[in-house]
Amino acid sequence: NVRGFTVAASPLNSVKLELAVICCGGVLLLLLQERITSNSLLQLGLLAGYGATSMLWILYRVRQVVRKTGVRYGQNQE
Repeated sequence: NVRGFTVAASPLNSVKLELAVICCGGVLLLLLQERITSNSLLQLGLLAGYGATSMLWILYRVRQVVRKTGVRYGQNQE
């Protein structure tokens, strides 16, 4: 009787998936930025805007999940 190794599902799994999608979108934007505009300053602004918006979205989603699960900073999960 062999038992498999299992890990409990994390409440942040949905946020991890969103982060993966955002990273793929960032790579796609990085590859397409030259076709979108040839101005280097606009390219920088486009990538910086995407990065800042993505960061704020992930922060919002993490805070939303943490608030929903009721986990407080500094609590040990034992």
